[in-house]
Amino acid sequence: MNLSLEGRQALVCGASQGIGLAAAQELAGLGARITLLARNEQSLKSALDTLPEVSSGSHDYAVANFSKSNDVAEVAKSLVKSHDFDILINNTGGPAGGPISEANSSAFVSTFEQHLLCNHKLAQALLPGMRERGHGRIVNVISTSVKAPLQNLGVSNTIRGAVANWSKTLANEEGKNGIRVNNVLPGATSTSRLQGILEAKALKTGKSMDDLRNVMIGAVPAGRFGQPEEIGSAIAFLCTPAADYISGINLPVDGGRTASL
Repeated sequence: MNLSLEGRQALVCGASQGIGLAAAQELAGLGARITLLARNEQSLKSALDTLPEVSSGSHDYAVANFSKSNDVAEVAKSLVKSHDFDILINNTGGPAGGPISEANSSAFVSTFEQHLLCNHKLAQALLPGMRERGHGRIVNVISTSVKAPLQNLGVSNTIRGAVANWSKTLANEEGKNGIRVNNVLPGATSTSRLQGILEAKALKTGKSMDDLRNVMIGAVPAGRFGQPEEIGSAIAFLCTPAADYISGINLPVDGGRTASL
């Protein structure tokens, strides 16, 4: 099985921590040169030090605020002048939870910009180079809510579904150019995002964090939360030659929690 990414260059978003950083580490471990993209420069510098060295050159980073898609687009346009990106990992933090009936319209607008528009503008910046080289891999980190909406995550469920349909459309359009587009759908994963969800739920319900955590784990056939590196491994695999014939899929990495096929 060919898992080598020697000579490839990857732009990894939300890469200063959690799943984004884990994906960057896995990609670098397979030989890819990484550019980390996130909003906190100090965190990016720290993250850069955790990446394995590669023979194709040094890793680097760029700062971008994903709440402003035009700023993200400008950073991407600047980066492609000096980088031949073969891989794009779209990943950014999710919105606050809550019932959809209580969501303000502004929450949908801001989340749409942070997720779909940023993904779209990053892809637009990188696609010309990928087409020219006849090779590209785009992996979008979304959520298992794409297959089955999650309780109390109304805004997220809505926008994640839009991203999944955008991704499938892009996969169909770009397949002829040697570009593969796929989605990884993490389940409950031990990240700061999960911690925030548990804390908010504990505050709202008055239940203990341990009780809420145990209920969530009880819904996972594997009997535990996932680890960021497990999600990162799935992301990295979809970028390797071994996955050349995989495109347009939603891949749950959730310990079996999602009930649908």
